[in-house]
Amino acid sequence: MSAEQLSLTLGGKVLLDNLSISFRSGELTALLGPNGAGKSTLLKVLSGEMHAKGNIYIFGEHRHNWHASRLARHMGVLPQHSTLSFGFTAQEVAELGTMPLKLSIKDSQRITRQTMANVGISHLSQRLYPSLSGGEKQRVHFARVLAQLSAAGDQCILMLDEPTSALDLAHQQTCLTLARKMADKGAAVILVIHDLNLASEYADRLILLNHGKIQADGDAWHTLTAEHIQSVYGAPVIIESHPRGHFPVVLSA
Repeated sequence: MSAEQLSLTLGGKVLLDNLSISFRSGELTALLGPNGAGKSTLLKVLSGEMHAKGNIYIFGEHRHNWHASRLARHMGVLPQHSTLSFGFTAQEVAELGTMPLKLSIKDSQRITRQTMANVGISHLSQRLYPSLSGGEKQRVHFARVLAQLSAAGDQCILMLDEPTSALDLAHQQTCLTLARKMADKGAAVILVIHDLNLASEYADRLILLNHGKIQADGDAWHTLTAEHIQSVYGAPVIIESHPRGHFPVVLSA
């Protein structure tokens, strides 16, 4: 997936500033940056939720050539917030992800049960969705998106907008481990996240955004330098090596 010269201005504020970028299959890319840097805006433009000047290509084809029903089988998006007030069970909400696949009821339920088990929410299957906590709802929608992409094959794009924001430590690790596994299976995974250390641990590539522009792009050691973080966030930090991994850890100075 790639984008060329994306530009977007709303209310006099430049959200994307002639930004060009590409994402590779088999790679987990983390989009980082302070509030208002353009991370979620970029994700929304790439997914089609928002429109900007420029061109977007999906597996070599211009986005205009992708019919919505076809795209839904290859691109899944987990937004920050999902509004749903109907009295569906958690499993019924997760099953919505299989609608573009045109499966039998039996196959739809089988796939949904599997994705719910992968996310660790099988025990919530018969709970009414409105009764769930914010974190539980987020995990139900993650299962929904995984079900949606279950037949994507080698053309798979998974977009996650702050998927760990409402999750506790264990469920953050579960979520990002699943995203990591999707990338390892060949998906292009694009993750918006604020936690620099989680990004460092799980992502292959980190892109640091500010004012709608790319400030740094590379692996964790290249992107998460004290100089880059000071410049973009205005916060002094110390960079150390994780004792049991070959990735940097960001500490307050």
